Amino acid sequence: MRIFTMGRARKKTGSHLAMAIALATGTAVVGTVGFADTAHAQKKKKKDKKEKAEYSEAFVAAYQPLNDQVNAEGADVAALKPQLTALIPLATSNDEKNAAGGLVYNAGAKTSDRALQLQGMEMMLESGKTPIENVGRFNFIAYQLANAQNDFAKARNYLQMAINSNFSSENVTVSDLRVAMAESYFSEENYREGLRYLNGAIADQKRSGQQVDEQWYRRGLTVAYNNEIVPEVYDFTTGWVADYPSEGNWRDAINLARNLGEYEGPLMLDLMRLGHKLGTFRDKNDYIEYIEAADARRLPKEVYDVIQEAYGNGTVTRDDIYVADSLEIAEGRVASDRADLPELESDARAAGADLRTVMIAGDVFLSYRDYTKATEFYQKALGMPGVDMAEAQTRLGIAQVGMGQYGEAKATFEKVDGARKPIAMLWATYVEQEGGTAAPAVAAPVSETPVETAGG
Repeated sequence: MRIFTMGRARKKTGSHLAMAIALATGTAVVGTVGFADTAHAQKKKKKDKKEKAEYSEAFVAAYQPLNDQVNAEGADVAALKPQLTALIPLATSNDEKNAAGGLVYNAGAKTSDRALQLQGMEMMLESGKTPIENVGRFNFIAYQLANAQNDFAKARNYLQMAINSNFSSENVTVSDLRVAMAESYFSEENYREGLRYLNGAIADQKRSGQQVDEQWYRRGLTVAYNNEIVPEVYDFTTGWVADYPSEGNWRDAINLARNLGEYEGPLMLDLMRLGHKLGTFRDKNDYIEYIEAADARRLPKEVYDVIQEAYGNGTVTRDDIYVADSLEIAEGRVASDRADLPELESDARAAGADLRTVMIAGDVFLSYRDYTKATEFYQKALGMPGVDMAEAQTRLGIAQVGMGQYGEAKATFEKVDGARKPIAMLWATYVEQEGGTAAPAVAAPVSETPVETAGG
């Protein structure tokens, strides 16, 4: 498959999408507050006695020379860290926190000290003095810095504030931020919560009439598949092929269910029937799985038809012993099978017919593509005690699809529960598309997103 790791080993997902990973480093990018001298605060006091001084003399005395040193050309900023650390507790007013925070952040940027950068950014945000146009950007930077230190809870807090501020830039959209939130949960292996968040983001996009980026679906189902998280994996899978119903995507969806569900016999048959109808068969194993599930002894006509198709398109060669033997069995039974159809139909319609006879009649007529009679017998079986509801409902839905009754089929598939539910979900998605109620979306490119810096 193209996007899944086909195996049972759990894959740890510590990596992020491109937009959420790059970190702010480099030169100072936050404007800082400077002071001419300690008289700054005093002059303000004299101008308006009611106005509280914004900066204490002690803070100004510590801040001003340190600011000059940090910004001096060729300065050894790393050596100034003790002074920077000592400045922080002197910042008690909001103006002081904002000024000190900018200086601390810039020093951290110059030395690639992410912990120092985060401390400075947090001080600026806490001060409440950040210009409104920078609130979203600063919270996004704080998210990135906290995320780099694996402080995921703190990172999500800042990311949510960036989302609440509708932060975006040339390379970062609000949609990107929603995916980054899910990635934060994935990074700490809290997969279910991350999938829940991503699923909610998809639902919000749809409710607002916006297109859902295909990458959202791919990321969700890949994480769910690799970590065997059911049923969430099928929510993302069906949503994906509903919005992006290409032949390749459908093939991946069918293969995902085949591998994750480990279906056998009747369940595999109904999944392979969908794959065949969608034209997803590409190699010999696809046909062989269908042949095995249908069983030439039970459904000879269906097996005969699929083998002839495989021979005709060259997917299977006539020297394959298993397929040749299955064809021989099917050919030997088709004639007698046809001859028995009238009697089977009569027995299944009888008032005293047992459940086994009625279900066999439904299965045989379905294999002969007599969907009207198959529907009749499955509906009768559903009213009988002891019936396997999920199996009868799935087969009834398939027969209704054969008759073009897409609305009825979708309603039938939606009733299916248990082990067959994922198969029914895929069938329901198919009939929704076939019935013209779902339109394919246009894939949006996934951008490589660099870090946002506080300076824009």
